[in-house]
Parts: sequence; structure tokens; C-alpha cells
Amino acid sequence: MSAESTPTLTEQHNPRSAGIDALSASDIVRLFAAEDRRAVEATVAIADDVARAVEWVAAALRAGGRLLYVGAGTSGRLGVLDASECPPTFGAEPSSVVGIIAGGDGALRTSAEGAEDDVDAGAGAMADHDVCHRDVVLGIAASGRTPYVLAALRKARGRSAKTVLLSCTPPRDDVAEYVDLFLTPLVGPEVISGSTRLKAGTATKLVLNQVSTGAMVLLGKVYGNRMVDVKPVNQKLRGRGVSLVSEIGRVDAAAAEGALDSADGDVKVAALALRRGLTYDEARATLAAANGSLRSALDQTPAGPHDA
Repeated sequence: MSAESTPTLTEQHNPRSAGIDALSASDIVRLFAAEDRRAVEATVAIADDVARAVEWVAAALRAGGRLLYVGAGTSGRLGVLDASECPPTFGAEPSSVVGIIAGGDGALRTSAEGAEDDVDAGAGAMADHDVCHRDVVLGIAASGRTPYVLAALRKARGRSAKTVLLSCTPPRDDVAEYVDLFLTPLVGPEVISGSTRLKAGTATKLVLNQVSTGAMVLLGKVYGNRMVDVKPVNQKLRGRGVSLVSEIGRVDAAAAEGALDSADGDVKVAALALRRGLTYDEARATLAAANGSLRSALDQTPAGPHDA
């Protein structure tokens, strides 16, 4: 049996779920819950590697580069999902975190399993997105073997981007030639053999959460544990923005709403102006000097009328 035909770790038989078809609904759910705990434990085991990826991504975004996720099937969908959440959650430019899925956007809704074998398309996607030395390309492949993803990583490395492979099984030895960092949460065999949308998908989502959110925290897009770069683009998010300005600026909701409007919807500008008694232009300049960090901006300015 060739190395390519040998079942990967996630595709092997799971003895703990061998009799799942004879279980009650309650026991099936409890079995899943027990197995899902292994996904969390697997991500904890690679925390140092994930932290390194967080630092790389933050540095890339700070320098005007991008984070590009590349995947096929479930892996690709998870990458696109994470990328699509960064603009509304953190006020990130849509072009700064990009999700690329084999088969294109149509594969988000309809299975395009054959697309994962298209190495030319994987390499071409890197050229199409003009990947360069400022970027971090994070390939997502539960098996560690997906041709589309590996071809993209090889091409990205050739274009001087930093490359990361997130997989739930140890990758082939030769992949190290063009991958700078491996993120390998070893979740073990799936409850349903080969269905990597389960534990592998859960671990993948957890790691992507950590990478993108961790980078945004390092970039100053969070104050305390509040997402202060949220864009008030709908009623729910506007309400959240007003609440943040009220809490951080230490004013009532009406004053917070007025300040948010005057700051053109920028929570950090509104909160800093209120807290330190600055004009909105002064608050913007102070934040820019603090690299967008509200905490640093507050530390760098004298106490204002709402700090008593």
C-alpha cells in the first residue's frame, strides 16, 4: 500500500464509536461530547505553535500584508467563515483576511470534491491574489495531503510568503520543504470514520479562532475583552457600539450615542474623546500615534473629565 493510500489519522477506525449504530440518541450525543473534548485538548497541546502563527499574522497585517486561508471542502468553508467575520467583528479591511476555497464560491454551498485535486488551481489562486513576501498563507487540510492546498502553499513559498499548514494528521515529510510552520492538533480518528467535518472540523475552527482573534488583539482591536473596532453597520452592532462608548467613556447612553455619531461610528475615537476630554480629531491623532491601541492611547493622555 502506498503512502498516499494509507489511511490518515482522521480516517482510521475509532474503536470507541464502533457500535454507534446500536446506541440511543442520548448515548450518541454523549459519545460525541466525549470525543469533542479531544479536539479542545489537541489545540491546547499545540498552543506554542499557534502563538507563533498569531505573531506572524499580526506582524503581516501591521506591515500591510494579509492573512490568506486556503482549503477545500469543509476546511475551505471554515477558512472563508473565519475571514468573513473579521471585518464586522474587528473593523478589519475585507482584503486583509481572505478565504480561498477550492472550486470557488459555489463550493461554499455545493460539494465540489473534485476541486481538491486541482493542483494548477491551487497554485493559480496564489498568483491570482498576487501573494507576496508581506503575506501569511495558512493552508487548511485535515489530512495534511490535499493537493490543492499543498500546491497553493508551495507556490506561496516560492513567492516569499510565510506558509503555515493546519492539519489534524502529521503531514508528509516532503511538505516541510515549503511550509514554515505546522499546526497539527491530533484529534484522532473521527466518530464516523473519515468524516473530518467532526472533531477535525471542530479543532480547525478553534485554531482559526485563535489565530485571527489573537492577531487582532495584538493589533489593538480589542480593549480589555471588548471588540472596540466593531463597525455599527446594523441595529444590533450599533447598540453594541453605544454600549461600549457608554461604558468606556463613562457617560450615559444618550451622550454615548451622540459621541458615536460625531466620531463617524468609531467606538475608540468616541470613547477616548469622552474619557480624556479631547476633540474627535485629537482622539484620532492620539490613537494613530498609539498604533490603534485604545489602552495605549488612554495611558498616553492625561486624565480627563470622566476619569474621576
